[in-house]
Parts: sequence; structure tokens; C-alpha cells
Amino acid sequence: MASSSVEQRMREDWNARAREDASYYVAFGRRDQDEEEFFATGEEVVKGLEWELRRLPSTANRRAWRALEIGCGPGRIMRPMSKVFGEIHGVDVSDEMVARARANLAGVPHAHPHVGRGSDLAQFADESFELVYSYAVFQHIPSGEVVFNYLREARRVLKTGGLLRVQINGLPDSAAHYDTWSGVRISAGEISDFLREMDFQMFALEGASTQYMWVTAMKRPKDWRLTVLPRQSARIRRITNAYSSEPVAPPTGRFATISLWIENLPEHCDLMNMELRVGPEPGSIYYIGPRDRDGLVQINARLPWGIRTGLQPVELNFLGRPLAAPTRLRIIPSPPQVPRIIALSDGINLLSGTHIVTRTIKVTIEEYTRPEEFRADIDGVPLDDLDVFCTDPIPPRYEINLRLPESIPAGPHNLNMRLGTRSLAPVGLTVA
Repeated sequence: MASSSVEQRMREDWNARAREDASYYVAFGRRDQDEEEFFATGEEVVKGLEWELRRLPSTANRRAWRALEIGCGPGRIMRPMSKVFGEIHGVDVSDEMVARARANLAGVPHAHPHVGRGSDLAQFADESFELVYSYAVFQHIPSGEVVFNYLREARRVLKTGGLLRVQINGLPDSAAHYDTWSGVRISAGEISDFLREMDFQMFALEGASTQYMWVTAMKRPKDWRLTVLPRQSARIRRITNAYSSEPVAPPTGRFATISLWIENLPEHCDLMNMELRVGPEPGSIYYIGPRDRDGLVQINARLPWGIRTGLQPVELNFLGRPLAAPTRLRIIPSPPQVPRIIALSDGINLLSGTHIVTRTIKVTIEEYTRPEEFRADIDGVPLDDLDVFCTDPIPPRYEINLRLPESIPAGPHNLNMRLGTRSLAPVGLTVA
């Protein structure tokens, strides 16, 4: 259990952030957002949560379902999710945030925000919920002990067959001090080991080694993995690139990811008891989708790094034995990396775009492996105060934060950027 000092620090810091600008610290898009814009920032999160609900029985009465959000803040996700559930609860360590949630949910009688202690779900009974979820919350918890205790508590309050859908900071660990903003980092391996120990069935481990690693798991009865399973005749119906319908994939980069559509996939399959082999090496399965109406299940996996081009055999194993007849996939040469800027905005007010209001600039660059060679200037004035951060090792993607020197006046300017010897097109921006 986390010490009372950690819980108190979490409460004090998040109460202060709520009083300063709750919407900004929750959605991190813009200072002083209006209500409509603030709630719109959660739309994509809600779509993802609703998609995962397809794993629950389709014949169930959804109005009888109950959900729980860990770290509900001012109710940004609870309000739209309340349309899906007959009863929805949220818990947050910050009483200031919960007060705002109660105001935002005043017109939703079946939505109930609660102040929690900051490390458990003690106010909720065992086997109470069909869904427990959390978004962009565990990233701000400074203690791994607290995160794992929340996950233990989530299992306790979930009904058997209920879903856990949470987001965790999966960046590589560092020697840095973790606080209530830059929270603890937990690896994909640690999460997998924990879920196995807790008798969860894991369906998704997306974004490993990133700050926004998603996990989907189902609560199963104790020792469910020991159940003797009947033999089934699964079949790989087709394989495509995960980003297109093309039946090919390169060996490296973003597109070195495949989707397999499986017929008669055993219900006990999960990320911890299946293995994919492409050629002589194992791939990495990271997603098993809900069963479609036609009975097919989509499985997404990363290819083995550096696999040879040409036709390669594909084998899918379950509990160490072949699950289906092997098939083949064509591996094509990797396309050349094309470094590109995929986002540029104010470094703090992300929704302000190129209107720079905080004298900081955030640049996101993909497919570039030498970020240390990045150089930038404003109208010829070098920007030497920069911070480089890898947000995803696969494309790869880097976030570069620049601070403007005091000599840069307000008004329109050109931002010039170079990647080694390559000069990018100037970007016009306005400094407030």
C-alpha cells in the first residue's frame, strides 16, 4: 500500500491544478478551454472504450451494466460514457476535481463521482462492475506500488467476465525522480507478468515502450488457464498489412505489422498463450480483437525485426501447439525512411497551433533516427534551448521542445529547421 505521504502529495498537487485550470491539466490542449471544446477532446477515447465493449455478451442488457473510471477528473469521459451504462461511477484523489465532476454531471442522475484515497477502490464492493477503465491517469502516479494496487483492486471489483481497459506509461525506466506529473514507468513485461498472476486474459498490449500503452484484459476465474480445452480446427482465413488491405509487409518500420483473420479461434486464446512465427523467428502479437458477426477474430502482430524478404511461412501456435495450418506472407523491401514533421504547435497550448503563446514550440518528427542532428532557428536566431524525447521507437517518433530566447519579439516569424544536412521548408508562426 502506498504511504499516506504519497497519497497526500497526489491530492495536494491535483487540487492545486484543479483550482488553477482543471480542463488544461486533464486534456492538456489549451488554457481556459470552454466546456464544449473540453468535452470534445475525449471523443476518440470514448470510441475506443465502446469498441472494446464488443467483447462483452451481445445479448446482455447494457442498461443494467455498471462501469467505474479510475481518475475521473472533472467527468470528461464519464459524461459521454454514461450514455452506454445504466450506472457509472468515477473515483479521483482530488476532491477539487470531484466537485467539478459533480457539477458537470448534475444532469446525469446515474453518474456518481467519488473522492478516493488515491491508492484503492475501498468504497466499492467485490464483483460490482462490467468495465473498469482509466485514461491518462496512471501516467501521473509517482508510485508503481499505487498503480499495481489499483489494478489488484480493479480485479476485485470487476465481475467475472468483466473488462479492464487502462492506459499506462510504458516508456523505458530512467533514474529520474517521478512526481505527480511525470509518473512512474511500467514495462510491458511487468504488466504481462502481473495480469498472468492475477488470472486475467489479456487481449491488447498496444503502444509498448511509449507513454500511452493501452491494456485490455478480462477477469477470468482463478486458474482458468488450467482448464482442459477441446480440440478445435482454427483456420487463418487471410493475412494483410495492418495499415492496408495489401497482403504484403516490409521487415522494418511502421508498416512491419500484419493482421490475421482467424476462424474458430479458441476462447481461451490471449497474448500470453499464443505465439506467431514468421520465417524462423517469433513475431509479437499485441492485439486480439472482439469476435466479429461472421465469427472471425482479428489478430495484430509486429513482424520479427529484420526478417528476410520473399515468401515466408507463417505459423500460429496456441499453448505450444499449432493452432492452424501454416500459410505464407510476402515480405517486401522496406521503403526508404522519409523524415517529416507531423505536428508543430505551441509547446503547452497544443490547440493554438502556430500561434505561440507560451514562448515554447513543440515539434513532432517521424522516421528520423538521428534527432541529435536537429537544428532550428527563428529568422536566423539559433534555438539552442531544446529537449528531445522519444515518444515511440517504432516509426520512430521524437518530440522536440524548443524555448524561444528573450530576444525574439512578438509578431510573425519564420521557423527554420534542419535535419543534418537536410533543410525543411520554413514554417510561419506568430509569437504572442
